Amino acid sequence: MNWNDVLKLARNGSPEPPRRVEKTDEEWKAQLTPEQYRITRQKGTERAFSGAFCHAYDPGQYNCICCDTPLFDSTVKFDSRSGWPSFTEPVQDNVIQYEEDNAFGMRRIEVLCNVCDAHLGHVFPDGPPPTGLRFCINSASIALDQKAEA
Repeated sequence: MNWNDVLKLARNGSPEPPRRVEKTDEEWKAQLTPEQYRITRQKGTERAFSGAFCHAYDPGQYNCICCDTPLFDSTVKFDSRSGWPSFTEPVQDNVIQYEEDNAFGMRRIEVLCNVCDAHLGHVFPDGPPPTGLRFCINSASIALDQKAEA
């Protein structure tokens, strides 16, 4: 996957998710902390360098905080110096949903969990090889599963 692939997916639609999880707003509020809810369900963001996984490099798999779908592997996590956990690629092409985001006068590509529509962060074309991608993810939108194979 590269930046051109990301742009095509954002314009033409993301791949079919492996499954779907849908809950009411009240169910999400009962399951998530207020910060997790604000970020994942209301498209919020953390302050730079404030997230629990910003400087963490423990082995494991990062799953969606809302539906526990595996999203990123710790082996593709890198220090982007952006203030948010950064990854070069998802564990599978169909677990991420890509949407054009023109909020705040910026043109960006928003990334969401393709299973439950949780806002995760954004993807940028300034990452390291081999993909050249930087998935910039809010710590509050993911959970580290250290028992998963890395």
